[in-house]
Amino acid sequence: MTNFDFTEAKILLSTAKRVAITTHVSPDGDAIGSCLALSLFLKKLNYITKVITPDNYPEFLHWMPGNDDVLQYHIHKSASEEFIKTADLIFCLDFNSADRLSGLRNLIEEKKCPKILIDHHQKPDKWTDVLFSDTSASSTCEMIYRFMEGIDQLKQIDEQIGSCLYVGIITDTGSFKFPSTTSFTLRISAELLDLGVDGPKIQNLVYDNSTEDRLRLLGYALTEKLIIEETYHTAIIGLSSEELKKFNYKAGDTEGLVNYPLGISGVRMSVFLSAKNGEVRMSFRSKGKIPVNEIAAKHFKGGGHINAAGGVSNLSVDETIKFLKSILPEFSPFLC
Repeated sequence: MTNFDFTEAKILLSTAKRVAITTHVSPDGDAIGSCLALSLFLKKLNYITKVITPDNYPEFLHWMPGNDDVLQYHIHKSASEEFIKTADLIFCLDFNSADRLSGLRNLIEEKKCPKILIDHHQKPDKWTDVLFSDTSASSTCEMIYRFMEGIDQLKQIDEQIGSCLYVGIITDTGSFKFPSTTSFTLRISAELLDLGVDGPKIQNLVYDNSTEDRLRLLGYALTEKLIIEETYHTAIIGLSSEELKKFNYKAGDTEGLVNYPLGISGVRMSVFLSAKNGEVRMSFRSKGKIPVNEIAAKHFKGGGHINAAGGVSNLSVDETIKFLKSILPEFSPFLC
């Protein structure tokens, strides 16, 4: 675990009043959890804060404390621009490169105020004034907890802040089953439960809160679209925009789908592709030492963790699957 010096962050906070907090496009549980936790935390310290996301996030995360005050840039463009223009400090959470901000990128980069990046992904770009990066951390929410501890304000964590942190931890660790889960992760989680966080309730809200359309989409994907490349121990699922539309797709409906094929005996890498907004978005998951972040970075303009990464393709879903199959031999030392 990386040891950080939080002195500079304390200095920046001592002179700030209005704090903008943002994250990557298509925020997941760790992204929105870390943003909301930090926002609620800073409000308790009398800062004026606003969480601004590039776009929407899954409905099963909308119950979280502070959610009603979030500005989604694609919907609340004017309000988002106004707050960022008047902010005197910006926190960027859970992403390693400015291009992950999508439409917010220029607005954030052009704003002349200090920026602090807190993230746990590999190879972060050094474009902010302060960088807290730890690739060994289970989640950005775990790092936010350490940030609160580092500025001597752990006492501010309450049940609401703790619930947001807990969401990020369980979603990025697969409810504590991924290799990124450490004893420190479990100790933090235990402390959050001691503060009154309702772990079973949160698990239910996040994982057992699907619509009928979402479950039918999942069933269709697994029964009709699953491809197994046995030689390379790889599973592939691809969904076109027409197929998503057929099941009334909403943001978050395919969350976690990429993990299902890893439950098949012999499958060591899983790739999920979906056509959205004129491009094919890709999610990679793997077991052991298969570096899906390298595959995503080399061929699909992406990156991430060793066992969890993302990328994009400008080809169709079928063409991208064909290309993906063609490059599997390149990574046979890991896959075979």
